[in-house]
Amino acid sequence: MAYSNIIYEKMDGRALITINRPDKLNALNRKTLEEMNDAVNDASLDSSIGALIITGSGQKAFIAGADIGEISQLSPQGGKDFALYGQTLFNTIENLGKPVIAAVNGFALGGGCELAMACTLRVASQNAKFGQPEVNLGVIPGYGGTQRLLRLAGKGKGLELILTGDMIDAQEAYRIGLVNKVTSQEELIPQCEALAKKIMAKGPVAIRYALEAANRGIEMPIEEGLFLEATLFGLTCATEDMLEGTKAFLEKRQPRFKGK
Repeated sequence: MAYSNIIYEKMDGRALITINRPDKLNALNRKTLEEMNDAVNDASLDSSIGALIITGSGQKAFIAGADIGEISQLSPQGGKDFALYGQTLFNTIENLGKPVIAAVNGFALGGGCELAMACTLRVASQNAKFGQPEVNLGVIPGYGGTQRLLRLAGKGKGLELILTGDMIDAQEAYRIGLVNKVTSQEELIPQCEALAKKIMAKGPVAIRYALEAANRGIEMPIEEGLFLEATLFGLTCATEDMLEGTKAFLEKRQPRFKGK
């Protein structure tokens, strides 16, 4: 698939998706979502890719939201389909089985904030701004904002941001647990690459199962979540990676994982 709204690159076992509509502050329209979906599926299927980084082009915006021109034309059924398409893509990102890191530069509003929240981890530059301003347009978040924001920031703060439409800066986002780290604009991508490299050095199967246990378990009663964790722990005990990891520890050397 030829891309016109994103840039998709692979390097050193990592993939990078850059939303590339700087004249529109990288707003998400249907074509951009379709291109992202294709790239995300490629990264998922490519066994040489151990981590994915998602960012926006330019210094002003990660993603300033969904394309308002498209939203203004939606019928009730069209609106539901619009939301479900974005939700499906963001669910794929959340459950990719590989770490997905959002490199947030500038505005991450509406769909941009929702995309960042669907990622495994979020690193923000000092100029980042987060918010769910949909109520200012007479609509609600449609790509998961009413669900993920409350889980990350807590019900009280999440509802405050959704109901007021207020923006918060990077430091406040860090304080409430919405982002994992704040860095300079110059260090944003290098910091994300370093984080991806650190995770990629661990056992790939263990990373995949840890993500599954966390993503599925958080929706379960704790007894069911613990049972899922024990089941997945048992599965890791049948892997070559477990044998290599424990052997390397006992031999006081770095493990050489194969993802098997």
